[in-house]
Amino acid sequence: MKALVFQEPGRIAWQDVPDPAVEDPADAIVRVDVVTICGTDLHILKGDVPEVTPGRVLGHEAVGTVVETGDDVRTVRPGDRVLVSCISACGRCRFCRESRFGQCRGGGGWILGHTVDGTQAEYVRVPFADLSVHPLPDSIDGSDAVLLADIFPTSYEVGVLNGAVSPADTVVVVGAGPIGLAAITTAGFYSPGRIVAVDLAESRLVAARAHGADATVNAGEDPEQLVADLTEGLGADVVMEAVGVPEAFELCTRMVRPGGRVANIGVHGKPAVLHLEDLWIKDVTITTGLVDTSSTPLLLRMMAAGRLPSSSLITHRFELGQMEEAYDVFGRAAETGALKVALGGS
Repeated sequence: MKALVFQEPGRIAWQDVPDPAVEDPADAIVRVDVVTICGTDLHILKGDVPEVTPGRVLGHEAVGTVVETGDDVRTVRPGDRVLVSCISACGRCRFCRESRFGQCRGGGGWILGHTVDGTQAEYVRVPFADLSVHPLPDSIDGSDAVLLADIFPTSYEVGVLNGAVSPADTVVVVGAGPIGLAAITTAGFYSPGRIVAVDLAESRLVAARAHGADATVNAGEDPEQLVADLTEGLGADVVMEAVGVPEAFELCTRMVRPGGRVANIGVHGKPAVLHLEDLWIKDVTITTGLVDTSSTPLLLRMMAAGRLPSSSLITHRFELGQMEEAYDVFGRAAETGALKVALGGS
């Protein structure tokens, strides 16, 4: 089959690789129908995730069709249309029993496109299939559903839930890429008083307003002052970091109010300075997290009910074999206006 293979930092290739096969009775083999590219994949390409070694098939989000299952798989069978989650769960370890699947110690967690071959391919082997794929109703388009593999549960769990967004809160989202936009959308579930989006790209600020932001500000135009003005100098109740660079994280810690929450969502490849000389006295809560995808069934039900708008996040569409072109477009988002790209059919 063909797959997108990591060669070394800065270099990938769409090339022939061996077809995947069932290696464990809990495995499923899925034909990939729709796949997308994540900001984390760009971090991998830059060399920020050293666990990803040359030769690895990238990707951890997909919608596809089951073509084969191991003997222990009970919840899906060949022919089923499924969402492939970015997180795999053994279901037996301490963390899985707590629904903290991202921290699985039984061979799961974030493994697809990380420590095992991923979804940016014609076929993918999905370990622990009973807990790691979700049957899809026919009413959900594949290009919408693929957004539930990672960005929506990540934004909701690591941003909105960890940040404890509450009614009437002032919420600031730093970074209006796909994750930030999904955070704005899902923060709206809790009726915050206002949502402020911060980004360097005007096109993404326009998208933020379309997805529910009440105010937007360019990162180079003193967002701290805007937040101070909006809150009478108090600061934001919740600030979410959705970029993954030190400057963005440090900006978040300057905008949060005493007793507020900073929820880091971004993938960081470099250290950030934690200014405890300013923060120690402010009763600030800082959270980090890898998505667990425990919210995926809930988000699937909301999408099926038409309560989770998502299609506007897909700005560019490609054939599966155009993977390298799609990476180029997605990686130059400031120039191309790309939010989320979809490869393949529905």
